[in-house]
Amino acid sequence: MNVLSLFDGMSCGQIALERAGIKVENYFASEIDKYAIQVTKHNYPNTKHIGDVTKVKGVDLPKIDLLIGGSPCQELSCLKNGNGLQGEKSKLLFEYVRLLKECKPKYFMLENVIPRKKEWENEINEMLRVKGVHINSDLFVAQNRPRIYWTNIVIPTLPLRPDWNEKYFQFRRTYYRENKSGVCPCLTANMGTGGHNVPLKSADKKDKLSPIEVEGLQTVPQDYTSPVSNSRRYQMLGNGWTVDVVAHIFKGLLK
Repeated sequence: MNVLSLFDGMSCGQIALERAGIKVENYFASEIDKYAIQVTKHNYPNTKHIGDVTKVKGVDLPKIDLLIGGSPCQELSCLKNGNGLQGEKSKLLFEYVRLLKECKPKYFMLENVIPRKKEWENEINEMLRVKGVHINSDLFVAQNRPRIYWTNIVIPTLPLRPDWNEKYFQFRRTYYRENKSGVCPCLTANMGTGGHNVPLKSADKKDKLSPIEVEGLQTVPQDYTSPVSNSRRYQMLGNGWTVDVVAHIFKGLLK
């Protein structure tokens, strides 16, 4: 299988494919962040890095069997008053759509946040000609992380949500707040910008989750992100995928 991964980040897609038991011939990764590329090269040295997504052309690639990606979500997020699909970063989703048409892969999967406006989600549904599937990472791990997955892969039956009873806290500048749902609050890239953004294990500002614990909550192998600084580790883990969710989707390729 030849795989093209857009917005590859630290290559969670390769971890998920490996975990799902999918054999890959060539893995082409479009990514521009040097720290994410450093982590990918350390863990998957055979990755074929092809640079900026806007410069990738389907005609320059061999037959692609699977196209994957998680395009930037800043202007789509419910946490931002962004410009939706016309936002400076979120409009890169159109590059995914372009390469889907150019490469004509047998399978595809796009991941993103749940858009702040339903009309934006519907627009993506129409462009990809599939209805996005809402999956929360808390079906697989103790983290609240609702996401949408647009794919033509037949997704295996999802597991039931465990009765999580974990304790996680956040420091909110002047007070500590316990997350009442029994799981860790959604991990974000902002974890790399300051201690108050990293979830806590107790009501103590110094008791924040370590990068290894955050890797666990994204079901990323221990020390996978260790080649870079802790702030970069937090940032790319917040931007990354919950690997077990994506691996579960990829298991549909085996049927």
